[in-house]
Amino acid sequence: MAELDAEDAKLVTLARSSRARTQAAEGAAVRDGDGRTYAAATVSLPSLALSALQAAVAAAVSSGATTLEAAAVVTEASTVDGIDAVWDLTPTAPIVLAGPDGAVRSIIDQQTV
Repeated sequence: MAELDAEDAKLVTLARSSRARTQAAEGAAVRDGDGRTYAAATVSLPSLALSALQAAVAAAVSSGATTLEAAAVVTEASTVDGIDAVWDLTPTAPIVLAGPDGAVRSIIDQQTV
């Protein structure tokens, strides 16, 4: 797989940090159309459950983001939950799926789903 550009590699680093800091199942990060980044981890409460990707998108939207350039998810799982949250804003935004070690497993877009 091709090496990530610096901005997408930063998303993977932020997602890894969020996951490690909270010891969550997954961490995610998104970059909005202005280049700002938002990171989050899985939210699992009795009254609220969000995938890390959904939480990162929610953080971006609540800060005023209307488009996303890219996203990254770090997880041991082979699938990504919450992809539609990214594509609700920007259907062409790629989503990098990486393992806990940061190794990129795949880049997901609407053509690969």
